Amino acid sequence: MSATSIKVAGASALAAALAAAVSRPRIVGRLVRSLVARAAGASTYAPLPPPQKVKVAVCQLNVTADKTQNLQTAKKAIQDAAAQGAKLVVLPEMWNCPYSNDSFPTYAEDIEGANSLSVDMLSAVAAETGVTLIAGSIPERCGDRLYNTCCVFNSRGELLAKHRKVHLFDIHIPGKITFKESLTLSSGPGPTVVDTEAGRLGIGICYDIRFPELAQLYAARGCQVLIFPGAFNMTTGPVHWELLARARAVDNQIFVITCSPARNPSSSYQAWGHSTVVGPFAEILATTDHGPTTIYADMDYSQLEERRSNMPLVLQKRHDLYALLDKTV
Repeated sequence: MSATSIKVAGASALAAALAAAVSRPRIVGRLVRSLVARAAGASTYAPLPPPQKVKVAVCQLNVTADKTQNLQTAKKAIQDAAAQGAKLVVLPEMWNCPYSNDSFPTYAEDIEGANSLSVDMLSAVAAETGVTLIAGSIPERCGDRLYNTCCVFNSRGELLAKHRKVHLFDIHIPGKITFKESLTLSSGPGPTVVDTEAGRLGIGICYDIRFPELAQLYAARGCQVLIFPGAFNMTTGPVHWELLARARAVDNQIFVITCSPARNPSSSYQAWGHSTVVGPFAEILATTDHGPTTIYADMDYSQLEERRSNMPLVLQKRHDLYALLDKTV
């Protein structure tokens, strides 16, 4: 991934770290992208935003081949979550279409060209309900490329950020599963950090969760929550889905949210389900099985300072031996 890498860092890298600076988010059209710069070897994270308590709703949706029905399902789930007091709402990966290489080109929408039924609905319902919305992902068409894209909206329905999936899901487990997203999709340019009313969020999509460097970068940039819409399968889901969420949480002493589609027996791709919210001590705050449902959790961001004070991993890390390089430009 072009945005991050792990490299042995000596004294020169540590000296360079002293010049690390934090920039404010840059506004480009309707998009806000946090570009927090951090050099190798720094022994502290970017300052955390003020602590707050946030109620999150994680919507595990039933996804069908009927796009109109999928939009209606997502809209009602967001409205119901807001009615239950949620201020942050999360949707699953590829919630508006079946998860397949055949479907991605057919269901893709031009977000930047303002020709997206899904984005129009999401913007309207976010404004209607007053929630911060992490809108799972949809297939995005941009020129001659397709992306697996997550949109983030504020409570006024404004599009704050887009995360295009950085790591494409190309795997082959003989006798179990073979899937190659790169047959249709292109990888995104890098990490996405966005400041919202519900906190500073780091966004990944599904396979992105497998790469700890991305999560480390988000933590170093002062994120309070890592959010991964995903559709793990029936082979890797049972053994890795919860494990990876808890690992990213405990490694970085941070909240982690995963949101999957519900399992659909009529689909060619079976999602594992089991959407989950994990606390910064790797504790499970909320989880579910594989059916369509919405789960809720209360996240207290003051726990980040508490956990990091009780176990100061950042201060104890041997920055003279290794460091994370943020090469985002």
